[in-house]
Amino acid sequence: MMNSIDAFRQTLFTQWNLMRLIRLVAGIFFAAQAIQIQDAMAGFISAIFLFQAVTNTGCCGISGCAVPTNSKNSEPTQVVEYEEIKNSK
Repeated sequence: MMNSIDAFRQTLFTQWNLMRLIRLVAGIFFAAQAIQIQDAMAGFISAIFLFQAVTNTGCCGISGCAVPTNSKNSEPTQVVEYEEIKNSK
């Protein structure tokens, strides 16, 4: 059984994708801007982006906005038949 440190370590070092890297770069950029112009709002925005990058969360939590990759549909695909209706003008 994993303890919380191992779980955090696994979250931090696995499943890096493009969106997570963009959040990390945005967080670092806003942190640099916050330090350079001494702005608390930019620091808050950088903290949000860095938190999302480190914990692999997005706007709705872990993969909350993602489409599920494996859908298990037990019903077979039905074939639909169409009938063409012509206008009688």
